[in-house]
Amino acid sequence: MSSHTSLPVTTPASGTRWSAAVVLSALLALFGASLPAVAADSTTTASASSNTVQAVDLLATLPVKGRAPKTGYERSLFGPTWADVDQNGCDTRNDILQRDLTEVTFTSSVPCTVKTGVLADPYTGTVINFVRGTTTSTAVQIDHVVALSDAWQKGAQQLSTEQRTAFANDPLNLQATHGPTNQQKGDGDAATWLPPVKGFRCEYVARQVSVKARYSLWVTQAEHDAIAGILAGCPGQPAPSTVAAASSSTLAYYANCAEAVAAGAAPLYAGTPGYRTGLDGDGDGVACEG
Repeated sequence: MSSHTSLPVTTPASGTRWSAAVVLSALLALFGASLPAVAADSTTTASASSNTVQAVDLLATLPVKGRAPKTGYERSLFGPTWADVDQNGCDTRNDILQRDLTEVTFTSSVPCTVKTGVLADPYTGTVINFVRGTTTSTAVQIDHVVALSDAWQKGAQQLSTEQRTAFANDPLNLQATHGPTNQQKGDGDAATWLPPVKGFRCEYVARQVSVKARYSLWVTQAEHDAIAGILAGCPGQPAPSTVAAASSSTLAYYANCAEAVAAGAAPLYAGTPGYRTGLDGDGDGVACEG
């Protein structure tokens, strides 16, 4: 695209020890190659390419505003559902299933449409066996980490259709998860909905911050405060620019904590092999810690 919009900058609170220029230049180094919707000013250098942008610092650059009316929102304004934006021959849903599932099989010899696979769901801590079918596919859904409607009410109305299509299909903003949990989330932001597994919340809100910065979206005060509260519990949490593919090692299974202890795997942390909510009695994201 020929026109570029600079990423928004707000003044950090008194006592915050970081430079907005350094954060933004590091942001360019992390996100610049994959900014299909909003690119930063070309005069900004990427001299901080070796720096890791912390999510809390990036959060401080997001404008804080009220929620705009939902008037006019339609899913079609974000382009075709699951477009093939990277032109690899597979739609985005199947791209994300391939990334987030393990033991993947396909419907044909062409490695594109996912037939079956196993999801270690980071939102619920459960293991879900995915089987493609009219009554079974919805068991695994693809969540927009920043919901489309939420984006519409916080800046996406000003984006072009091309930019909104990129947003709706951006792998950073997509996560395979338990279908009913995705439905429960709806278009909630961090102030109204967070993943049930507490141990995944830092990564979840960090991705929301990265996505909102990438597309020049804003946050409400309640949303900002909710994200800041989560990030306060995980100092140094990076603002991600990509999402790693799932590993089969995440599918380790322990029937009980005694097995995990015997295997030398305890304690088990959310997002690591063997963790599941059934072993995490207090829901703090750490199982078998006693």
